[in-house]
Amino acid sequence: MSFDNLCKLLSEKHPVTFASWVLGTPQTSVTVLKTELSIEPIRADYVTFLQLQGRILHLEFQTKLESTPPLPLRMLDYWVRLYRLYRLPVTQVVVLLLPPTPETVIETAFSVETTRHEYRVICMWKENPELFLNDEALLPLAPLAATTQPQALLQQVVERVNQLQPGQRPEISAYTQILAGLKYKKDLIRQLFREGMMRESVIYQEILAEGEQRGRQEGEQALILRQLTRRVGELPQQVLERIATLSLEQLENLGEALLDFQAIADLETWFSALE
Repeated sequence: MSFDNLCKLLSEKHPVTFASWVLGTPQTSVTVLKTELSIEPIRADYVTFLQLQGRILHLEFQTKLESTPPLPLRMLDYWVRLYRLYRLPVTQVVVLLLPPTPETVIETAFSVETTRHEYRVICMWKENPELFLNDEALLPLAPLAATTQPQALLQQVVERVNQLQPGQRPEISAYTQILAGLKYKKDLIRQLFREGMMRESVIYQEILAEGEQRGRQEGEQALILRQLTRRVGELPQQVLERIATLSLEQLENLGEALLDFQAIADLETWFSALE
């Protein structure tokens, strides 16, 4: 899946969130328009048309500015087609995913003689990452947001993805890794998402802690059994089964009491005291 196409997919899955972000004001009623624009459609691969209350939003994602026809002319052409079809005001927003070369001028208008048409451009590398980190729908774009410490931002993104509900996590993680590929090396993405995410996972830490506790418990059981056998002889099966049910704390207490045991009866008395 291409980067532009993925952004189109996300904006159509979460139209209210994306409209609220690019317009800077909360939107409540947003409909995705699937209408094909007629009259020799221009090649603009991944555009999203959203119908708001009394307005059309034309949202377009770009990884680079160069295109044929040029972006300003294409925006004018789309504005005319949309207005002709819906007779509503049209707001056009281009989201640039990556910064162009330093000498490139980012145009925000088409201008020839008396004709002038303006549109907005959002530069992802200037956007505050907090907005994206705190919204599940926008999270895949977070790696491209403004930062002076790119790896630290990517680690924050991984932590946020890891906090999602299990049913959401795989899909959003995949989208995020695809878009992160525009800016970060694949090895770093793979390391943080496939290894680092697990290391930071609360669930992983719980599993690790449980494993460590089981290991300690099994080791304590083996030690207790050896010591008991030396002091009181071969242990009956029911005693072995009873020891296997003891908690780590109870096993430690049993270990401290072993010096007082002279026979199986002493062990049975100790078990009775637990009940």
